[in-house]
Amino acid sequence: MHKDSVRIEPYIYSEEVFVFIIKNRGDRMSIKKRLILSNIGMVLLPVLLFLLLEIIIGYVLFYPVKGSVDHEDLEFFRSIRIYLLVGVLVLTNGVLTFLVSKSIIAPLLRLKNAANDISRGNLDTQIEVTGRKDELNELAIAFEMMRERLKEADAMQKQYEENQKELIASISHDLKTPLTSIKGYIRGISDGVANTPEKLARYLGTIEKKTDDMEALISELLLYSKLDLPNVPYHLRVMDLASYFDDYLEELRFNLVGQPVNLCLECEPNHSYRVQADREKLNRVIGNIVQNSLKYMKEGKKELVVRLSSKEEYVTVEIQDNGTGVSPVELPHLFDRFYRTDISRNSATGGSGLGLAIVKKIIEGHGGTVWASGGDRQGLSICFTLKKGEADWKKS
Repeated sequence: MHKDSVRIEPYIYSEEVFVFIIKNRGDRMSIKKRLILSNIGMVLLPVLLFLLLEIIIGYVLFYPVKGSVDHEDLEFFRSIRIYLLVGVLVLTNGVLTFLVSKSIIAPLLRLKNAANDISRGNLDTQIEVTGRKDELNELAIAFEMMRERLKEADAMQKQYEENQKELIASISHDLKTPLTSIKGYIRGISDGVANTPEKLARYLGTIEKKTDDMEALISELLLYSKLDLPNVPYHLRVMDLASYFDDYLEELRFNLVGQPVNLCLECEPNHSYRVQADREKLNRVIGNIVQNSLKYMKEGKKELVVRLSSKEEYVTVEIQDNGTGVSPVELPHLFDRFYRTDISRNSATGGSGLGLAIVKKIIEGHGGTVWASGGDRQGLSICFTLKKGEADWKKS
């Protein structure tokens, strides 16, 4: 697409435009009324103006006369009446036609010029909105709102293109790093550097780990790209989050046997935690958050607490760890793709940088919101909301 081109989709009147039209429909001077009054004026004004001029001319010609009226003056007065009538008709109709047409054509010309500018990609051309309450002004308001929406869409498109460039650059960097390591270790093996079974095993183990990292990164990229597409299907089912986290944490305890991790679920009894969710995608959300928390927990006693709170229409889930946390400056960027804090930029933690970005995509796909809280060296809390089923929140 040309850099100055703009994709214009069918515009639908927004709610604000309809509110404006409804509020002002009763007291506006519509074009139809304006034309009707103009036609009435084209009949009445010539008659009134003709009578007025006739009285004035008659007064000038005959008032000074004392006695009988001269026949020639009377004939002259009668002869100029026809020319006077024609002149009055031409003058009044011409003036009224000019004024009415100007009030209609001038706004249309402004809209035409603005539309031409927009078609050429200039979205900074503002539409003049007057104080008149008619269809043309309503059209100008709707057109101006459309221009603003197009300008926002154009800005979003440019931002999307920039994000795509960053995405490609990040993918290239994250794939190049393990590939370089794999290439180096393979070259070391082929050159005979790994001349002992122990060294050979270490080289092969490193190559296997790097390929596993690449496979995990590619899987994350595929999932993120899939979630980035419109109309991704979500198979929503009613599920109880209290029971879900009971089972999840029990399985996690089994997987973390031997590690000093304390897992805890906090929820209030006699509250409904039933939500509409896609179980498979929710597993991915919880898995990504838990992996992120375990990765940055402090040495020694590790704690992971899951808190549930039930509101009228949604359930809030908070997963809190006692890890290193992040600074307040970094909190808003945690859910950006490929974003990593300074602490995580090392080989020990690694990661694709897409885990929390995928969490955000999935939660927003459920109609919920996600955010982070905490501070540097104070642990990190990842929170998100899920909607209840309508029948459940009405009972709450």
